[in-house]
Amino acid sequence: MKVFLKPKVVISRCIEFDKCRWNGNIIKSPIVEILKSYINFQPICPELEIGLSVPREPVRIITEQSLKLIQHNSLKDCTENMETFAKNYLNKLDKVDGFILKSKSPSCGIKETKYYHDTRSGSAVVNKGAGLFGREVLKLFPDAAIETDGRLMNFRIREHWLSKVFTLKNFRNVKESESFHKLVEFQTKNKFLFMAYNQNLMRKMGRIVANPLKKPFKLTIEEYKEFLFKLLKKPPEYTSHINVLMHTLGYFKKDLKNVEKAFFLDELEKFRAGWIPLFMIIELIKSWMVRTDKPYLQEQTYLNPYPEELMNFDIKDTWRGRSYWNPPEKRYSA
Repeated sequence: MKVFLKPKVVISRCIEFDKCRWNGNIIKSPIVEILKSYINFQPICPELEIGLSVPREPVRIITEQSLKLIQHNSLKDCTENMETFAKNYLNKLDKVDGFILKSKSPSCGIKETKYYHDTRSGSAVVNKGAGLFGREVLKLFPDAAIETDGRLMNFRIREHWLSKVFTLKNFRNVKESESFHKLVEFQTKNKFLFMAYNQNLMRKMGRIVANPLKKPFKLTIEEYKEFLFKLLKKPPEYTSHINVLMHTLGYFKKDLKNVEKAFFLDELEKFRAGWIPLFMIIELIKSWMVRTDKPYLQEQTYLNPYPEELMNFDIKDTWRGRSYWNPPEKRYSA
């Protein structure tokens, strides 16, 4: 059984860890609850850290000459305290692989936080963006695996986040080892996964690992890291997955009956149309591996990028949500 290293992830404390929302509630997340067994979480509530109580007046972001974090009724300005805390806390973070932050939060949001014209009830929303803590996370950790609890309900987004956070943890382990052997092994095992993300970058990373100029490890790993972060920036396109899956099929050309190949191609068309998720096709490939000897494929992280238990634990969101019923070009929106 494959052993997965546990990534370190900073998470908003109100998500499954503490009743610390402004109204004293806790955010329930079946995804985070299951992830607790596979990830080293570091919970944080920026609003509690700057001295706000539970329960408390809600805060909102006001657009003036700069963004201001203001309590709704008392008009207390929390901006400076939040910005100071965010910088101090995040600059002291050591070895973090990812973040799960509360969606739309004035402190922790990363995309959809509402920006208001003023503090009055009914004030117009003039823009949307990141909360003050979330903004600093994006600034200081642009290459980490960063998502919100709400967006992780989308199967495609969750699939990308999980692949990225476990890959980053494994890479951090390679970097700390200062071992060329482990770097070569990392590139080899991730070949199909990197091919799905970006085939051109995957090849450039392979040339860096080959190290024809015999550069020292520290220079090589920094150059490699730059391309790895660029490669993992966006989720793979569905067409890239199809390319990798067809490439994988080639390893079984002498082992499969024609009817099995035809079934695989039919399933691939269902995936192309957005009717079935990727892991269902991967499970089919794994079933072939049970009866054939394919050691190279067995080592490929593409078939096991993260613990198997995380692949389909909440399949219902796939069918209820929009991701599989959107046109293919929109399914990988992140």
